[in-house]
Amino acid sequence: MTDGVKRLLLGKKLPSSELSETLLPKRIALPVFASDALSSVAYAPDEIILTLSLAGMAALTFSWWVGILVAVVMLVVVASYRQNVREYPSGGGNYEVATVNLGPNAGLTVASALMVDYVLTVAVSVSSGVQNAKAALPFLIGHEGWVAATIIAVLMAINLRGVRESGTVFAIPTYAFMLGVLVMIGYGLLRVVVLGEHLASPTSQYEVVGDPRYQQFTGVLMMFLLARAFSSGCAALTGVEAISNGVPAFRKPKSRNAATTLLLLGTIAVSMLLGIIALANLTGVRVLDDSGGAYFTLNGVRQDVHVDTVMGQLAGTVFSDFRPGFYFVVATTMVILFLAANTAFNGFPVLGAILARDGFLPRQLHTRGDRLAFSNGIVMLAVSAIALALAFNADVTKLIQLYVVGVFVSFTLSQLGMLRHWGRHLKTETDPRECSRMQRSRIINAVGLTMTATVLIVILIAKFTHGAWMAILAMTVVFAVMKGINRHYRAVARETAWSPGVKRTLPSRVHAVVVVSQLNRPTLRAVMFAKGTRPSTIEAITVSVDPEETERVVAQWQAADLGVPLRVIASPYREVVGPVVTYVRDLRKTSPRDVVSVYVPELVVGHWWESVLHNQTGLILRTRLHFAPGVMVTSVPYLLKSSEVAIDRLEREDPLAYRLIGTAPTDHEGALRDD
Repeated sequence: MTDGVKRLLLGKKLPSSELSETLLPKRIALPVFASDALSSVAYAPDEIILTLSLAGMAALTFSWWVGILVAVVMLVVVASYRQNVREYPSGGGNYEVATVNLGPNAGLTVASALMVDYVLTVAVSVSSGVQNAKAALPFLIGHEGWVAATIIAVLMAINLRGVRESGTVFAIPTYAFMLGVLVMIGYGLLRVVVLGEHLASPTSQYEVVGDPRYQQFTGVLMMFLLARAFSSGCAALTGVEAISNGVPAFRKPKSRNAATTLLLLGTIAVSMLLGIIALANLTGVRVLDDSGGAYFTLNGVRQDVHVDTVMGQLAGTVFSDFRPGFYFVVATTMVILFLAANTAFNGFPVLGAILARDGFLPRQLHTRGDRLAFSNGIVMLAVSAIALALAFNADVTKLIQLYVVGVFVSFTLSQLGMLRHWGRHLKTETDPRECSRMQRSRIINAVGLTMTATVLIVILIAKFTHGAWMAILAMTVVFAVMKGINRHYRAVARETAWSPGVKRTLPSRVHAVVVVSQLNRPTLRAVMFAKGTRPSTIEAITVSVDPEETERVVAQWQAADLGVPLRVIASPYREVVGPVVTYVRDLRKTSPRDVVSVYVPELVVGHWWESVLHNQTGLILRTRLHFAPGVMVTSVPYLLKSSEVAIDRLEREDPLAYRLIGTAPTDHEGALRDD
């Protein structure tokens, strides 16, 4: 049943030979990897205007300049990353650039920053979508965190079906969002600039009175607030790095296609961002954060009014004469904010797989699932994002303060690494044309380093006390955990390493011990299996918990005449596992060069609920004995009739595995028929 449900949700299994079929053309790669950066234009203008509103009406005029500066930084970063994908197409992205050129610790710093930022990307994107959805679905108010958690779980399920399939699903709404926003910008500018119409947003009639702390919008205070608005607007740059991590998912030529997708991403995102900010200024859009101390007034009287997002106000204003256009923009904006998390669902698992390959994360993250996706990484990302959404109740204003720090740490170290890369190659390159190309690329990365480092400093200063410290703490914890995992893997590798000088000592003797609770067919099978291994000595042991039951077992054993002596172990405190473990360890101590092989009968059941009713003592016993040196534990399976369904399915799906079991289904009396 569980396998059927899994196939229904995820689709049929894909063999490794079909990996090339999952590669993405540019038209699918753009919505898959760029949905985060494209969707950020739906909330980055809100954060810019909302932050500036703390200083009142005078500060709102600076939204133009903040938006232009964010756009310039984005174009420089896009140009820089086009160098990255050409030089490092293996999928390591910033992590590989920093590791190769700056050292393992720098690479691990980048990786920890990116992992935290990917989790925040999912939480912020979905939370922003929930906040937009509340305008149309007011019953969501008060349940934002759980709604966001549910949506993240759905996105996880879709991504578990594979990159190609999830990309196809997300492509249509992403392109619909781009179309809706660009048409809204073009139509709005046509009406205002060309036709000379007066378009006024629903909030344009209000005056914004700022927080008293920012009334004097001059000097250092002005610079601090502008820096904070700029750092919030830089959320528009998140997702750019995902393409450099996802180069292996592109069709050939991979590097060229990835670079082209980056260029398309930068052009479209900048056009949308600047267009929205321009329309917001032309139509007088106002948004503010009530908790920040700012408020609206009308004719000098304070007003408590509900304020929609910038996108919601612009759509209603521009399409005032065409309501379907309004609903189209609002709907696609809501959907794209949910789907923006897909960028992280494609970037995080690939990065996790690379880190697992290098020994910094559990190796299970490097394994592809049934649909050739890195399933464990997808689940890990979803669980982390759900925890964050619930902890902050899907509050974008709170989450956005933790955002962006990680991605700019990654940007900065990546640009520094690329400078080292070009410097190293220029020392050995003799072709003048190639040297000229490298010089141009180095200049691009130098400009990128200057800008991203400056933005990182601004973000740390402006956002540290507003929540950025939590992101830095999370990166530090992730860094320390990955270092610890790597130390463990290296220690285990040293401890288990083989060399020609390793002693090949055979055990002097093998003592076989069969654990008996009662004389039945599973016990008989375990005894026959133990005798078949030809041990030096063999005995059966039973623990005396109930004297009457013990006498009955001893009598049956003697009557059966199995040729194996039965030893009764006393247990005055009615324990079963403890006395067996003590006996086996004492047996081992008497002959340290011998091996003790313990055989435990185990019932193989066909239903999950039967597992709760059987094998619990055997499970605990095996776990305890695994820690005893010189002791081997063998589970001897006995298939119950209920397991026939599982065996039949195994025979159909994997005949080789079925043959390796060496058993057939039981007969009607429960006896086992050997092949």
